[in-house]
Amino acid sequence: MASALLENKLTSKYAKSGVDIVKEERIVKAITKWTSKTFQFRKGKIGEVINQSGSFANLIDIGDKAIAFCTDGVGSKVLVAQELKKYDTIGIDCVAMNVNDLICVGAEPISMVDYLALETPNEKIAKDISKGLYEGAKRSQIAIVGGETASLPEVIKGFDIAASVIGIVNKENIITGENIQPEDVVIGFKSSGIHSNGLSLARKTLPKSMWLNLLTPTRIYVKEVLELIENYNIRGLANITGGGLLNLSRITNHGFLLDSLPEPPMVFKKIQELGKVPDEEMHKTFNMGVGFAVIVNKTDAEDIIKKYGNKWKLSIIGKVVKDSHITIKRKTEYRLK
Repeated sequence: MASALLENKLTSKYAKSGVDIVKEERIVKAITKWTSKTFQFRKGKIGEVINQSGSFANLIDIGDKAIAFCTDGVGSKVLVAQELKKYDTIGIDCVAMNVNDLICVGAEPISMVDYLALETPNEKIAKDISKGLYEGAKRSQIAIVGGETASLPEVIKGFDIAASVIGIVNKENIITGENIQPEDVVIGFKSSGIHSNGLSLARKTLPKSMWLNLLTPTRIYVKEVLELIENYNIRGLANITGGGLLNLSRITNHGFLLDSLPEPPMVFKKIQELGKVPDEEMHKTFNMGVGFAVIVNKTDAEDIIKKYGNKWKLSIIGKVVKDSHITIKRKTEYRLK
């Protein structure tokens, strides 16, 4: 009972903004209960499923290689774009949210299809969004090979956008997190800002005079992460998106002590200050300045920071521990649940 009360307390701000993480997890479990049963249909055939549901991306077997898949949108960030009538960066976010997930299994993103739903046909919106899709594809070095555009006046208010991305990886190079060990080091990539998560809470907290900050496009980590994969023994990769730093728990049963987190960017400080949001909930909702995490051994970590730290805005943010908890240690110490 006590843990349930704490959980409700910590998620109350985000839930009141319209997003209940606990309920969303239950919905995902309900869906995957059925979708995971479909894995049997390719058992022993080309396209056999390699992972279980729950990874940042899943993979299917095609012989010596595996194809990785994932799909995502940009959430209520579209409402910020609509309010400010600025649509040229939202396409970058759409690409980023997908390719940053895909690289977490060690795959190289190669191709994408998008889905754009409009309340009514609007050439300017479509054109500006397409510019962003092009820029995101350029940064990721992927081809957008098709998609779908729909006019849905009775379903959509304004517009919504989502996409699916595929990638490829040699089966022996798939990264699952199974090799993560206590005392391994967590390296954090700096985020470009709020990225595309927690916008419901941000919109209801920040004055509209600050909303332009929310449209800073999500940083794309493809080039940097693929270079690290090529040159180091990468043990785990995590995209810090919805759920904040709890995303680290998706790649291992070990826990983490994060005692060297960078100072959060001003946008997060303002959300916390104006919304009176507890520290724990901030780290469960937003990336708080760390957009992507790489797990390596100590020797590799030192070399990576020496070679790429300043160039790629990397820093060591903590380490792997034996227990299963994620502990944040800054001015105070607390566990994320």
